[in-house]
Amino acid sequence: MATMTTVVLDNGGSSIKVGVLGDDETVRIIPNAVVRSKGDKTTYIGHEIARCRDFSSLHYRLPFEKGYLVDWDAQKTVWDGLFSTEVLSVNAPESSLIITEPYFNLPNIQDVYDQFVFEEYEFQSYYRCTPAAMIPYGSLFASEGLNTPECALIVDSGFSFTHVVPMINHQIQWYAVKRMDVGGKLLTNQLKEVVSYRQWNMMDETHIMNHVKEACCYVSTQFIADLETCRLSPKQNPIVMEYLLPNYSINRPGEIRPPRYELTPTDQVLLMENERFTIPELLFRPDDIGLEQTGLPGTIAASISLLPEDLHGMFWANIGVIGGNTHFSGFRERLMTELRSLAPVDFEVNIFKSENPVTESYRSALSFARHPEFASHLLTRAEYLESGSSATRRKFGQWDSAGKPVEKNKSMRQEDVEPRLTRKPSRARMRSSASSTARRR
Repeated sequence: MATMTTVVLDNGGSSIKVGVLGDDETVRIIPNAVVRSKGDKTTYIGHEIARCRDFSSLHYRLPFEKGYLVDWDAQKTVWDGLFSTEVLSVNAPESSLIITEPYFNLPNIQDVYDQFVFEEYEFQSYYRCTPAAMIPYGSLFASEGLNTPECALIVDSGFSFTHVVPMINHQIQWYAVKRMDVGGKLLTNQLKEVVSYRQWNMMDETHIMNHVKEACCYVSTQFIADLETCRLSPKQNPIVMEYLLPNYSINRPGEIRPPRYELTPTDQVLLMENERFTIPELLFRPDDIGLEQTGLPGTIAASISLLPEDLHGMFWANIGVIGGNTHFSGFRERLMTELRSLAPVDFEVNIFKSENPVTESYRSALSFARHPEFASHLLTRAEYLESGSSATRRKFGQWDSAGKPVEKNKSMRQEDVEPRLTRKPSRARMRSSASSTARRR
């Protein structure tokens, strides 16, 4: 019998981290998009974007919208390229698949995942989970030979959202999961607007501005002081950075201006001043742009407050950060400073961050695939053909019933801890309740 191949697919909203368990476990980071280039008038699918020579005014067709996979035609096109001989050369009927899905994924969308895996590609077996569910199997919390803690809190700041995910014994406590509507997409769009208002019109240059964000931005640990430095000397201060915009006519990509580089008449320079730190600041102060949400430190504290009180100390001491936004310089230091002021004085606060938080879920999934009990977690194609998507719900569980409020939160209504659609009460009901209240008085 042939050896079963295990494919790991971390299916993010911006990029896909994919590889195969075995001798060559190199992660391949593929843009999760179908892109149309106005420069060379060519359409590129996922892994083909590396062949593009003119990244100006790219038109993106993204499978994910507001954090959920909604464009299955585009997603199938990208997956077809990944499984082809150009990238992984996967024989699906003889392979197992580990794939990640969004947090609070809708059941109807989960059913389509099942259909694509078993009916379209005919994988032998697969396992579907959120990115944070893989982290306990990895090495993020490994230090000095210690095992993964029983209680951990994962901060996953990705393309669409930032989630705070508490876990107890590898199980996500869904009633305490919190979400911020700030992700990499919002930060890039905000940078495009600010730069377009102050300097160059970059509203159509998503690819270029995303690179500017990753190359120049940082999280300030002294925000007010840095803001004052830029105000006193806008053009001449240590914060200002010059970014050379790309020149595709001579195949020169965009880059930070080298120290002794002589500008030519064709060079276009983008001055990055307080944008360097005011854009990532939205992770800590979403209300700066009118979002009525608490920043990341407050969201973490709110999530821990919903958990069993005798376990709070363990969660404060085991906070792991993953996702592309946590890669900003100064992110960990700033988060540590603000969390220390929110945590009780007798609790230790530790933040664990890997060298590459973008691929941490992928590497953890590889470790999960090597686990002795990995096979017992898989759903086989035979089980699916027999019972349909109900088999996946029994095997993988559902986020709306996986966690229940702890004893101290028993009085809390179910609507407060589990997202659900509710209808506003009718005016007649409101009047009747108001009159009954008056009579009781």
